[in-house]
Amino acid sequence: MGQYVVRRLLIAIPTLLITSLVIFAILALAPGDPLAQFALNPAVPEEVRERIREQLGLNQPWPVRYVKWLQQVSQGNFGISFNTKAPVLDLIGQRLPQTLQVVGLAYLIAVLIAIPIGIISAVKQYSLFDQIATFFSFVGFSVPSFFTGLVLMLVFAINLGWFPIVYSSTLKVTDWDSFWQQIRQMVLPISVLVVQQTAALTRFMRSSMLDNLTLDYVRTAKAKGLTDRLVVMRHVVTNSLIPVVTLIALGIPTIFAGAIITENLYRVNGLGQLLITSINNSDTPVVMALTFIFAILTVIFNLIADVLYGVLDPRVRYS
Repeated sequence: MGQYVVRRLLIAIPTLLITSLVIFAILALAPGDPLAQFALNPAVPEEVRERIREQLGLNQPWPVRYVKWLQQVSQGNFGISFNTKAPVLDLIGQRLPQTLQVVGLAYLIAVLIAIPIGIISAVKQYSLFDQIATFFSFVGFSVPSFFTGLVLMLVFAINLGWFPIVYSSTLKVTDWDSFWQQIRQMVLPISVLVVQQTAALTRFMRSSMLDNLTLDYVRTAKAKGLTDRLVVMRHVVTNSLIPVVTLIALGIPTIFAGAIITENLYRVNGLGQLLITSINNSDTPVVMALTFIFAILTVIFNLIADVLYGVLDPRVRYS
């Protein structure tokens, strides 16, 4: 397995290089000027704008800028934000806790809910529980997150007044009251994300379980005298989790990318909102850093999913 992991990591290097080149080229050739804010200010003359452009290296061809960016990244430096003049990594570090609290917790809850529901729906196929779970799964998967977020906001925040509309990122948890306020403001954005993510994972788990329940090894295990519960939990669930692991592992990088729609809807000061703000301001260093980190996490968790195959299925061999 060690050689397999090393080989995959070596393959990941050119993959990430090509990905970063494509992303950088798209951002460099996209319309928009990072110095547009100065162009609208008559107090900033053209010479000053050109001097700032030269200091930022924007007067150089984009291939030259990409090579310099690559050199900085190799040293752990993602540059300075054009908009805030702060180091990009500092901006990401400030927003990451908010994203992990909301998006990360929502994803964990979705996984813990979806897997049991998918198992029960498959075992009790066409039962009342299965029909209800299937109905809500289709609804949750089909309805866009912005619609779900607006409905929850209208019902529970505006009409009932149970939860706040705007997420306060400056809230400090110091006592029980502030802790309860933190829980209340997390309920709505987490609920929106849980509904959508649970629906997809539930359908995938149910489908995988149904594929395995009809295989010969299940009938053989039952013929040997094993109970239905033991056959399902020890054999069917383990084999059914193999494809689901890929879906779960590849969904983890999306946590760090943030939930763009939900974060902007509830004003969660996370990475998703940072990405949208940076795109609107043509803040290339921030956008480049966020997308490249997402690409790195995707490669890493894809490798983790492949390694977990061998844990769940002893027949898998790495060569």
